[in-house]
Amino acid sequence: MDLWPALLDILILLAAATVLGGLFERFKQSPLLGYLLAGTLLGPNALDLLPSHDAVGAISELGVALLLFTIGLEFSWRTLRSIGPIAAGGGSLQVALTGILTAIVCLLLGLSPQASVAVGAMIALSSTAAVLRLLARRAEVDSVHGRNAVGILLLQDVAVVPIMLVIAAMSGGGSTADVALALGRAVGMALVLVTGLFLLLNYVLPFLLSTSEAIQNRDLPILLAISIAVGAAWISHAMGFSPILGAFLAGMMLAESPYATQIRADIVPLRTLFVTLFFSSIGMLSNPEWVAANWLLLTAVVAAVVLGKTLITSGVTRLFRTPVTQSLATGFVLAQVGEFSLVVASTAQDGLLIDTHLFNLIVATLVVTLFLTPYLVALAPRCARAVGRLSTQRRVAAGPAGEEQTPAESIARHLVIIGFGPAGQRVAEVMMGEPDLTILVAELNPNTAEQALAYDLKTYIGDATREEVLEKLHVRTAAAVVVTLPDPRTARQVVQRVRALAPETYVIVRARYHVHRWQLNVAGANAVVDEEDRVGVSIAAEVRERLQSRPTERRRIGESGLGEPSYQ
Repeated sequence: MDLWPALLDILILLAAATVLGGLFERFKQSPLLGYLLAGTLLGPNALDLLPSHDAVGAISELGVALLLFTIGLEFSWRTLRSIGPIAAGGGSLQVALTGILTAIVCLLLGLSPQASVAVGAMIALSSTAAVLRLLARRAEVDSVHGRNAVGILLLQDVAVVPIMLVIAAMSGGGSTADVALALGRAVGMALVLVTGLFLLLNYVLPFLLSTSEAIQNRDLPILLAISIAVGAAWISHAMGFSPILGAFLAGMMLAESPYATQIRADIVPLRTLFVTLFFSSIGMLSNPEWVAANWLLLTAVVAAVVLGKTLITSGVTRLFRTPVTQSLATGFVLAQVGEFSLVVASTAQDGLLIDTHLFNLIVATLVVTLFLTPYLVALAPRCARAVGRLSTQRRVAAGPAGEEQTPAESIARHLVIIGFGPAGQRVAEVMMGEPDLTILVAELNPNTAEQALAYDLKTYIGDATREEVLEKLHVRTAAAVVVTLPDPRTARQVVQRVRALAPETYVIVRARYHVHRWQLNVAGANAVVDEEDRVGVSIAAEVRERLQSRPTERRRIGESGLGEPSYQ
């Protein structure tokens, strides 16, 4: 493949996505809409300025892998276990009910049984890449509806494998026995994948990251993280699974590691590049001419998909004792057609299960619902609050236990210590005696972080000048943030970042030298502990105590004719 034409197409697409994404951001809209629009305008069905669109689409898939890897870093096994019933039971019910009801509607509209089943499978899937990116951007991944959505999306990604096998069987690619054999093989390969990733990420990787070379060279952990994310995606694809499933599992297994926060912060810029390409490449699939000719049909289908998936998903999550407010919010979040529906649609078209007209309808529905997704995700918590207000009497009767407590509120009174050298350790030792006070520590040096872990403190290995690390520390709801870093430049950057994210949070910072005190005040610190000033005061106190403890000596000095010494 000639690299340079594809590189030029990527450059043009990124430039257009940057301009249009910036315009949407300026008007307080999601830049995701700009990325989709850039692909639509430049794609083969509009201006056709990107002849290497297949290469662009292939490269952009890396962005989805990196996105799911970073989302996985937020989901430890403990978190997955807590949403296990929703992921397994809720996800399975959502896929099955959506697929069956859609197939029944298609049958009533005159489609063949095979085409109806194929369309039902396509509509059942939601967009993992779009939903998780928007939830992460809005800091709602750890909310109730965010966790429900992630659990269902994970099950949907797993379901892609049996769906593809069923589509292949209906297309004449295999008998029922062949499908059953393939499913058994898929389960076995899944166990191999999980076991291999577990051994690699829990035994090999910690050893590599703890070496002196990895500690001294910040580039090595970044390269290891990217290798793991892309490698896990490739292995998953080679085993016949969704590539993003492997990347997500790799991130989730790393989530318990103290390196997770810094790894996530380091690969965010690269992830942003590829994810932008991915959504732009999705936009390239749309056909404006077909949409203009069939806009009425498309509007009806989009309305049916959004309303139907919202109701089905809300009902399913309600079965698992999720409050009605959060069930409805989950339904709104997942009310779109997913990117893997394109894979199913392409396979069904190749197998002559659906015609070109139906394929174009599926693609247009996908693109339009992706356009609507930012608004649906933003609407989800608002709708939950509106429904909550309508059921006020019910919540009052239920008492405090019936009200939702967000992750931010559950950790609202906590102390953040950035830097765990001797100064940070003294702060922790004094404050550990405070009742009901949680202490979170951020430390870049893994060896120093081990000392924080020895104190039994929740510790993150990460660079606190990065916004992602500070968000993980919940600085917005912290009782106070204490910055004990000795480097004045780094301390100033941390204070600026904290102040930008949390204008109301009280920030106390250490100033190594008196000359830097004013810089830290300007950066936004509420209190600056001037080290030179405090040292001078401490020395003076020691001198005073020494002199007061030896009055006899002072008297002897005066009696000797030397005169009374003067002290300043």
